[in-house]
Amino acid sequence: MIHEKYFELLNKQYELLSKKNKKKEEFYNGIYDRYENPVITRHHVPLHWRFDLNKETNPHFMERLGVNAAFNPGAIYINKKYYLVVRTEGLDRKSFFAIAESENGIDNFRFIDTPLTWEDIDRNETNIYDMRLVQHEDGWIYGIYCSESKDPEAPAFDTSSAVAQAGLVRTKDLKKWERLPNIQTSSPQQRNVVLHPEFVDGKYAFYTRPQDGFISTGTGGGIAFALCEDILNPVIHEEKVMHEKRYHTIYEVKNGQGPAPIKTEKGWVHLAHGVRNTAAGLRYVLYTIATSLDDPSKVIATPGGHFIAPYDAERIGDVSNVIFCNGAVVNENNEVFIYYASSDTRIHVATTTIEKLVDYTFNTPEDPFRSLDCAEQRKKLITRNLELLKKVEK
Repeated sequence: MIHEKYFELLNKQYELLSKKNKKKEEFYNGIYDRYENPVITRHHVPLHWRFDLNKETNPHFMERLGVNAAFNPGAIYINKKYYLVVRTEGLDRKSFFAIAESENGIDNFRFIDTPLTWEDIDRNETNIYDMRLVQHEDGWIYGIYCSESKDPEAPAFDTSSAVAQAGLVRTKDLKKWERLPNIQTSSPQQRNVVLHPEFVDGKYAFYTRPQDGFISTGTGGGIAFALCEDILNPVIHEEKVMHEKRYHTIYEVKNGQGPAPIKTEKGWVHLAHGVRNTAAGLRYVLYTIATSLDDPSKVIATPGGHFIAPYDAERIGDVSNVIFCNGAVVNENNEVFIYYASSDTRIHVATTTIEKLVDYTFNTPEDPFRSLDCAEQRKKLITRNLELLKKVEK
């Protein structure tokens, strides 16, 4: 017998899942739109994924396998539907991947089927998270995720040091997943690895982030570009850093590729995350760069400042003051849906267009890297605007 509490909670959840999501009227920057509600939270996870519904085995209807957060999704748009591969974190800190789908990409997301699993080829792998989804021109949909294991070199008393590597899976239908070998590089640790959606010189191209430590980049760091001959034996011999971290910027401590870059007529537009240190801890924001269509490793535009940063309630969560994105899609109308997580807790969407994204990336002034130069930059803008206003007044 199903517990009667289930039907009560199901009705409440249906109201949440069916709620329309409206644009934030008080927010405007001309670049993208924010929305009033997150698109996915832990409360969106199906009840039968969390509760034992049987009244005999769960008479008090306790949550047996609770969910702490739903965040950092990979994203893909196929068959006119928006799919997110959500990092879903249990109360035990272990993350798993689950697919949620929506007809319009801004609300009514529903989790489908069951959590994703595949052949377990690495028994040392403890945690998995932050999948980047890429529909490659070879016909496969690839997912690259962070595969975390305990550091075998750590002393016995150290039960927190970890090693991050790039796990690799692929699918044709988002249902059956094939586990491929981890991507191998010469870096001790590897995070934020993303597959370029097209072949480059007949090879598979990757964006990587070489780093020495699990958290700190050490002597490594920056967004790197690399080529690989065989996706079934993904060995990378050389990583070329194409966009480095830099002192007193939004990417002072470290930076990394977000989702796969978006192809436009003027170049590949990249969403990336930048990290700086503050008295309150690390602050994560998003920024954009563009690379050449002819050479995806060559940076051709670097707008200054952040693109998306924590806003209002987005600042608060499990890991506060963090915005992270590893999923973005473009539909047939050249509308761009950027799925970002706030404070490692919930998922939001920001919408824009290819036209606006290109305008922002190529026409926003670059960071001069010095305060007086930044003041001069702003002063020139103010002067031009005052002259224009005088003409209007006349």
